[in-house]
Amino acid sequence: MAVALSNRDHPTLTVAASGLVAEVEAYLASLPGPARPLQPYVCPLGSTLLPWYAGYPLPRRTVLDRLARRPARPVEVTVAGHLRLTTRYLTAFGWLQGAMWDREGRVCLLGAQAAVLAHGYGTPYTARRARTQVMEVLHATGRPVSSPDAYNDAAGTTQADVHRLLDHAAARAASLGI
Repeated sequence: MAVALSNRDHPTLTVAASGLVAEVEAYLASLPGPARPLQPYVCPLGSTLLPWYAGYPLPRRTVLDRLARRPARPVEVTVAGHLRLTTRYLTAFGWLQGAMWDREGRVCLLGAQAAVLAHGYGTPYTARRARTQVMEVLHATGRPVSSPDAYNDAAGTTQADVHRLLDHAAARAASLGI
């Protein structure tokens, strides 16, 4: 390996020394592959419970908000993000049919969307666009209902059905870039 010394006696790497890089690359290529396929690590001790809004900042009131006695500006979320937060909220607090919410804190699809908005994530415009995506998925899958709420309250609908619907709508919104 060629190392040139400068006038300050600091070693600098020269072009002739680049053979070391090729030698290391050849050594790494000669190593055998993993004995088993790589899989995501699952901790045997369980996982940490995360809040439903994990990955999004909490809405914070600025000094101007406090002076004007107004709530914090909503955290900007995409339509896909709103739908993901809605399904997380349903998972965290429970699902309900026939009412927007109950005393235990369970909510229907509309109640979950309203709760996401009330906690400061997104705007009413975002929620309306999210409901449009839900309706698009409902009609595309052969379930012509008058609203997402009618689907939520239908006798054969389960919580898993609502989560699948929200996941498909979020994927559709993400593919549209909204």
